[in-house]
Amino acid sequence: MELQIKNSSGAAAGQMAVADSIFDRPFNETLVHQVVVAYMAGARAGTRAQKTRAEVSGGGIKPWRQKGTGRARAGSTRGPIWRSGGVTFAAKPQDHSQKVNRKMYRAAMCAIFSELLRQDRLLVVDALNLPEIKTKHMIAQLQTLGLADQHRVLLVTESMDLNLFLSARNLRGLAMSDIANLDPVSLVATDTVVMTVGAVQRIEEWLA
Repeated sequence: MELQIKNSSGAAAGQMAVADSIFDRPFNETLVHQVVVAYMAGARAGTRAQKTRAEVSGGGIKPWRQKGTGRARAGSTRGPIWRSGGVTFAAKPQDHSQKVNRKMYRAAMCAIFSELLRQDRLLVVDALNLPEIKTKHMIAQLQTLGLADQHRVLLVTESMDLNLFLSARNLRGLAMSDIANLDPVSLVATDTVVMTVGAVQRIEEWLA
């Protein structure tokens, strides 16, 4: 299939041939959902921790004798019902990551790119270059491409461009990524994905 290419001025700049297996694949909602959930689960730290009654300090002496006081029996002051005692079902560090094999991940990414293209949410430009680090230059570039009214825009380049990154980081709703750091959550959560020709070629090499 052919992808339409625009230049930095927003005018048509030709077409490029891409693989149907990557950009014209049926959308598998179940697979994409599984991969997105697995990616988000892998981002969880899972470092919360609480102490049980065996781990808190103190409590080595019986607070009062077993019988004759009129109070309930107690063997330690570090039980869950005591102040400064342990937690009944204490949280422990855990790994929330889910296994997704490489074939499933690549199939999900292909399905996402194909659906973005079908919904006209994928824009391919010949290049994204800024002469200097200026946020106003980035705003002007978005206006030229007709993306000024988009709430969430993702710029994808083949490698990280410092001028683009520093010019885009102060704009709300605008994110930037290179191919090495591209993830499914960023793709499905954005209104429009803007990719350079070099990025599309790198994606074909990656997912072929």
